[in-house]
Amino acid sequence: MIQALKNLFGLGPKVDYAELAKKGAIILDVRSKGEYSGGHIKGSINISVDTLNSNLGKLKDKKKTIITCCASGMRSASAKSILKSNGYTEVHNGGSWSSLQNKLK
Repeated sequence: MIQALKNLFGLGPKVDYAELAKKGAIILDVRSKGEYSGGHIKGSINISVDTLNSNLGKLKDKKKTIITCCASGMRSASAKSILKSNGYTEVHNGGSWSSLQNKLK
């Protein structure tokens, strides 16, 4: 149970986000359009967590690596859970977009 919570909130094994991105991972920003337009990771896709279930068709390949991010890490954890429950196999919670951006350098 503890490990499941750690994994849900991105506290599991260390993930090399830069390497995942280099290999073509999708960076999914789940903040609102307004938040996204105020700053985001170049090349990221914006689908708010509120509309993720109805926009899963935009993420066609369920085996493709996806890194979720938001403002603090809470919505990206929810998005990871939504994706996993819909059959996406390689999903990582990248936490806040600004922190993730630094990890991608």
